[in-house]
Amino acid sequence: MADRPEEDPVAFTLFNEIGIIDQLATSLLERHLPPGLTVPQFIVLNHFVRLGGERSPLELARAFQVTKGAMTNTLKRLEAAGFIDMREDPEDGRRKIVTITEAGRAARHRSVAGLAPVVAEMNRHFPDRALSDLIPGLQAIRRYLDENRALGQGGDSTD
Repeated sequence: MADRPEEDPVAFTLFNEIGIIDQLATSLLERHLPPGLTVPQFIVLNHFVRLGGERSPLELARAFQVTKGAMTNTLKRLEAAGFIDMREDPEDGRRKIVTITEAGRAARHRSVAGLAPVVAEMNRHFPDRALSDLIPGLQAIRRYLDENRALGQGGDSTD
């Protein structure tokens, strides 16, 4: 069986491979997260560690392309665990502001550390340099897709 049917566009094959990698990586991550921490919760913590700052639940829902209700559920669980703080926006009392706590940072770092054996094994097959060489291209694709979320939705991507 061929890895790519000849009639499939290269971009489709790339998306297919990324989708499969996402499924496999998510499953791997689920098996190595600390007890009680879910993948969606880890992803929110990772978002804050990577980008810093504060966000509203709506901004987070849009960033992750999930419903506000799904994000609110995730945030409530993170808040109950002490991993985030949610407070009223001083400029608009109807809106909440979310920030990561030191406990949330620590949980994210423990999660990443828990993957160390997996990363070490992967590095036996793919040295850091080989993986590093892939990152700029993947980041460019991510930026393009992020900036053009309306593609395929019938909307104008220049809005």
